[in-house]
Amino acid sequence: MRRRVLGAAAVAASLAVVTSCGGGGGGSSSSTDGGGEQTLTYWASNQGTSLDNDVEVLQPELDKFEQETGITVELEVIPWDSLLNRILAATTSGQAPDVLNIGNTWSASLQATGAFMPFDDAAFEAIGGQDKFLETSLSSTGAEGETPTSVPLYGLAYALYYNKQMFADAGITEPPATWDDVIAAGQQITDPEADRWGMTIAGASYTESAHFAFIFGKQHGADFIDDQGEANFTTPEAVAAVKQYTDLIAGDQQIVNPSAAQNATTNEAVQDFTSGSAAMIMAQNNVEASFASNGMDPDQYGVIPIPLLDPLPAGGQAVNSHVAGINMSIFEGADTDAALQFVEFMTSPEEQVTLNDQFGSLPVVTEAQDAPEFSDPNLAVYNEVLANTAAALPMIPNESQFETTVGSAIDDLLASGATGQPVTEAEIETAMENAQQQMGAGG
Repeated sequence: MRRRVLGAAAVAASLAVVTSCGGGGGGSSSSTDGGGEQTLTYWASNQGTSLDNDVEVLQPELDKFEQETGITVELEVIPWDSLLNRILAATTSGQAPDVLNIGNTWSASLQATGAFMPFDDAAFEAIGGQDKFLETSLSSTGAEGETPTSVPLYGLAYALYYNKQMFADAGITEPPATWDDVIAAGQQITDPEADRWGMTIAGASYTESAHFAFIFGKQHGADFIDDQGEANFTTPEAVAAVKQYTDLIAGDQQIVNPSAAQNATTNEAVQDFTSGSAAMIMAQNNVEASFASNGMDPDQYGVIPIPLLDPLPAGGQAVNSHVAGINMSIFEGADTDAALQFVEFMTSPEEQVTLNDQFGSLPVVTEAQDAPEFSDPNLAVYNEVLANTAAALPMIPNESQFETTVGSAIDDLLASGATGQPVTEAEIETAMENAQQQMGAGG
């Protein structure tokens, strides 16, 4: 299989910082056996409760695809902590799958390796047309102004969950309508002596910190990456966005337990929420499976779009999530016709309903969004957010460095704030300046 690997080593060096070490490249190219049957190899990301659960969900659909087309799909489900390293190894080794899932924020970074098939007009036509996809989800499929090398598969977005009983016990009868309302409700609920807090966060997760810096940044009118693709972390708007997040744990408006600065994963923050220690959490829609596994019933919580600043600052945008989700890509050298048939199948309205319903994610095809399976009020909230008030993270080759440098700097600020020290604008500006220098050194 021929691979276009120009620039792959440089991109791999930029991307590798965001993942733990994983296995080397694997898989095989598409083939036709002696009997004329075609086979595709497919790397799927772990979307379910376990790798085995993914196989249970996907294999019946792959069997259906084989019955319809005669094309066999050999499935391997890869954990997130090794998926990116596996992909990067495959871009240079020549040992790669035909079709694979990628995190959509990796789109531009992986595109820069030159190892993936562009989805030009003919390719989009082969999978049912570009217009079938949500416009917001399409915004995270590759570098701006270039032909994308991925298409949306599963959709995710952020929203705010709140504990109905904790709100009622505090005399709060309505969910927050503005960000000031979030803070007011959190302060009304917070009682450190009772270990009761208004909100919880994953304060040691650099990805979460970077995501909220980006989301709040959009509301403040900040662009962390400018039009030339350069880091722009130290503007007053960017500093204000970071302070909005750090104030949750370190400011006069403190509504988060300082111990949450040690939460390295969303699941740890979920434990705070489901145990009744915290009344609110900002999370993506697939978190509800964790709520259920922790014994929290759906009628115990409500979900709303993360409330916006009101009024928005000058230049601010009504953005309360980044465009999160999973995309599909095809490696150069795959059997294009067979691979496109498979992508068309996976992004068909019928499969979008089946797969997203079982994985707790959102359809990225407009025709599937109105299916009864997604009429649940919570999913309706997320569908609305993803379609109308979500923005794509910077689609640049070193996007991963944006997340690691900005997110890690914010994690350090949260850790400092957790000691009881205020996090000042001057400290934030210094931290963002250091992150900007790291971004430039690595970029």
